[in-house]
Amino acid sequence: MNAQALIDTAQALVAGHKGLLAMDESTPTCHRRFAPLGIAQTEEARRAYRELIVTTPGLGDYLNGAILFDETLHQKTRDGRPMAQALSEAGVMPGIKVDGGATGLAGYPPEKITEGLDGLRGRLQAYAQMGARFAKWRAVITVGPHLPSHACVQANAHALARYAALCQEAGIVPVVEPEVLMEGEHTLQRCAAVTEDVLRVVFQALHDQGVLLEGMLLKPNMVLAGLDCTTPTTVAEVADATVRCLLRTVPAAVPGVVFLSGGQAAQLASERLNAMNLRFKSRLPWALAFSFSRAVQQPALEIWQGQETNVKAAQQALLHRLKCNHAASRGEYDAALEKS
Repeated sequence: MNAQALIDTAQALVAGHKGLLAMDESTPTCHRRFAPLGIAQTEEARRAYRELIVTTPGLGDYLNGAILFDETLHQKTRDGRPMAQALSEAGVMPGIKVDGGATGLAGYPPEKITEGLDGLRGRLQAYAQMGARFAKWRAVITVGPHLPSHACVQANAHALARYAALCQEAGIVPVVEPEVLMEGEHTLQRCAAVTEDVLRVVFQALHDQGVLLEGMLLKPNMVLAGLDCTTPTTVAEVADATVRCLLRTVPAAVPGVVFLSGGQAAQLASERLNAMNLRFKSRLPWALAFSFSRAVQQPALEIWQGQETNVKAAQQALLHRLKCNHAASRGEYDAALEKS
């Protein structure tokens, strides 16, 4: 493990208030998003859509990295360039999703454990040779009246830590993603308590596995009330609860926190990220940026609809959302940007 190289890469991933783009949707997830828009559910449609993203002019103005799915790392643009090469030429570091997805946790229905550790060492070596500079592993935590269980949190934290250690061994920066899901009736306060507990356990596991904190990034959920919660919350309340939770749990050695969007509406995700940076910037020991998927891609996907004639307009929509989130990472986003 080259510690300094890991540190340099991790810092570069959050430099200049830029973020990461999560474009690592699995084939079933991709098809679920294509279907309502009438887009063909084929490998060529997936390749064309991902080419639309990686060839967007100006992508590197707002992004430091993009997380790819395994299929995408093996695909090429129409002019014959590997997707990772197209990203690198745009000034965007290629990354890779390496987990095998969440499945039922034995003995603890309906909770889930993320699989994929078997054979990961070899896969990471291969990904590094293909140009991947960082990786991502997602764990999902369900909130309910008696959930999450201690067993679920511990099992997922251990898997995240083992993944992170293997990444660093291979010279790849791990992005650690413990996601407390939005589904449910839980309040903002309940989400805050669960998120804080999860992050404490995750960082203890990372410590136990010898993970270099300076050479990793954290990709958490924002602290949000459940989708079925009837108690309204403001942008400021979300910002306060989220940053308070992070300050209590995330060591200052970690270079950056890059939020997942988790199904939030695009503009609302930008508003909440902006409020955190606007209200707390001088108190933050780490960069606060974004690693959104739907909150960046969905407007572009709806414009594209699988049609070559819509590519340019879709790219403009994608770049617009990235510009908004880049501003939010500086605490400089406002509604006027949405009209530009």
